[in-house]
Amino acid sequence: MITVEEAEKLIAETITDFGAEIVPFELSVGRVLAETIITDRDLPPFNRSSMDGIAISYNVIEKGVKTFKIKAVQAAGDQPVDIDDGEECVEIMTGAALATTVNTVVRYEDVEIQNGYATITTSPIKKGQNIHRQGADKKKGDIILLPGRVVDAAVINSIASVGEAEIRVKRHPRVVIISSGDELVDVAAKPSPYQIRKSNSYTMQAILSSQGITAAMLHIPDDADSTKKNIQQCLHSYDVILLCGGISMGKFDYIPQALKELEVTQVFHKVQQRPGKPFWFGKHDNGVVVFAFPGNPVATFMCMHRYFMPWLQLSNGQTVKPPVYAVLNEDFIFKPQLQYFLQVKLNFNQQGQLLAMPIEGNGSGDFANLADTDAFMELPSEKSEFKMGEVYRIWPFNQLW
Repeated sequence: MITVEEAEKLIAETITDFGAEIVPFELSVGRVLAETIITDRDLPPFNRSSMDGIAISYNVIEKGVKTFKIKAVQAAGDQPVDIDDGEECVEIMTGAALATTVNTVVRYEDVEIQNGYATITTSPIKKGQNIHRQGADKKKGDIILLPGRVVDAAVINSIASVGEAEIRVKRHPRVVIISSGDELVDVAAKPSPYQIRKSNSYTMQAILSSQGITAAMLHIPDDADSTKKNIQQCLHSYDVILLCGGISMGKFDYIPQALKELEVTQVFHKVQQRPGKPFWFGKHDNGVVVFAFPGNPVATFMCMHRYFMPWLQLSNGQTVKPPVYAVLNEDFIFKPQLQYFLQVKLNFNQQGQLLAMPIEGNGSGDFANLADTDAFMELPSEKSEFKMGEVYRIWPFNQLW
């Protein structure tokens, strides 16, 4: 049995680059950028008004002129309107390009318009005010996005602004989720008094879906031959196999033996942790990576976030975010010499500290408790008493915290 840190290190040694592909930019949300995005022109591409108001030449302000004849009204997207002399102005809308003959914008709130004239009613007026200068944000050829960035709404905005209709993103691995056990029935089925509905596989599928990955799903019965046959087929069809259940010491846990017979190299089996102690991990010579998680829902859920998601992010070349830590908000005791992943509810106090309140469930089978928590707090195995105010790393799984 190995430590959590050893398991993390061994998994990281199997990081795989699945290549890249070109996709329409509007379909790239959630994907990992695999190219450098540069500007095709200055941003903004012209001197633009940042307010609705009037555009004037500032030099007449210095001469005491406050009333201007309105020459035209210019909307965003219109060709810039030049003034013929300093005592003219142009009514201009936010985003409109400024002509070279004007250099200052006065807000509508600061002028009074009557009979075709605009009079400035406030002071002082500053030369160049309310203008977003050409190239103030980025110059043509500047880098605005680097590979490894997850595409979100803000990134989409930048990509669209520089005219990248198609972009290169990291290719998703082909993933299959395999559940096992005769005690499991379909979600829509009516279970017997001694059966339960499948849930783990759908939970894993949902986690993958949040990363833009559509995973295949397969259920195998408690049968040695069927177990080996189905896993063998998956080893030829997928890049990643996620197994759920059937990896402990039970007489019907056929998966470890099947993996051995199929020459999937066992990297480790069992980790000094709770939940998820029976976690099995290995790799086939053809490059397929196998994560085999315990069947208990909380154990599967924790292992997905603690081990699989970091592996996926590293394989995608994703920029790794720094660890998140929180302050334990209540004393807690856990005596077994195992790394304990405590379910916690997160909140901020008035000092801006991230607080973690323990919400202890009824073991690794208590999946209902997950809906009331936000993260796992990783408590070190060398301690048994954890005091309020101590700081430990957390693994958030609720994005709303």
